[in-house]
Amino acid sequence: MNAKTKGYTLIIVLLCAFALTIYGAYSPARKANKQQIVCIKFKNGVESKAVEHHMYGFATLKHEIPQIVGYTSGRTISPGQAISDYDVVHYLTFQSEEDIKAFENSDAYKEFVATNKGIWEKTLIVNADIRH
Repeated sequence: MNAKTKGYTLIIVLLCAFALTIYGAYSPARKANKQQIVCIKFKNGVESKAVEHHMYGFATLKHEIPQIVGYTSGRTISPGQAISDYDVVHYLTFQSEEDIKAFENSDAYKEFVATNKGIWEKTLIVNADIRH
């Protein structure tokens, strides 16, 4: 292979790499149309280590259940001196109601619930549409 051919090959390879990078950056992401909000109140006396384990476990479900488009979570914020009814909130997004049902029926989610429900005092789950 002569130097001219090597030069053209290098240019083509660089252009292909650039094109793939641009395609990846601008390819459309899955659009979320449904949301599920999961509120959890922990039992009195539950250690912070158990709460952190719960939070980490729920967050890992995003990587185990392909129907989840997006996931965020956090501790609740009480306005003023009010006492919050729930301690943490998990916010999930999905493409369809069928995806929510698939999530709820998945082995990974059922195992998470079975492992953690002993430290929960109560839960609230709200499903809703997402307005764009």
